[in-house]
Amino acid sequence: MIPIREIDIDLELSESLEINKTYKVSSDTIQGFTDGTDALKQAIYKVLNTEMYEYGIYSFNYGIELESLIGKDSIYVKIELKRKIEECLMQDDRILSLDNFMFTASDDNLLCEFNVNSIYGKFQINKEVDV
Repeated sequence: MIPIREIDIDLELSESLEINKTYKVSSDTIQGFTDGTDALKQAIYKVLNTEMYEYGIYSFNYGIELESLIGKDSIYVKIELKRKIEECLMQDDRILSLDNFMFTASDDNLLCEFNVNSIYGKFQINKEVDV
């Protein structure tokens, strides 16, 4: 028979967010590193400017599907654009909520402005789409 000993293990669980540096992209060049709010803004810019399912390097969960909105009614585009933005950005754990969506139509474009409430604070983002 194998002797059994009691092992007293106290586990302490803590929730922490890893702070990761990422490459800083400015214009068409990579210059140094960034983190915090600037890294989040860069990630938002990147996901909102990557058409979903278009590039094999990204998973099918990455990006936003905007091509399906071209030629549709402006009311439909506003509703769907808001939904699609929320769907793709709320996957990021650093983003707490999105609010104050405002739309401005001009010619064949629709400008969407909204606030991002993140763990780093609140800031505004805009995205223009063809309709």
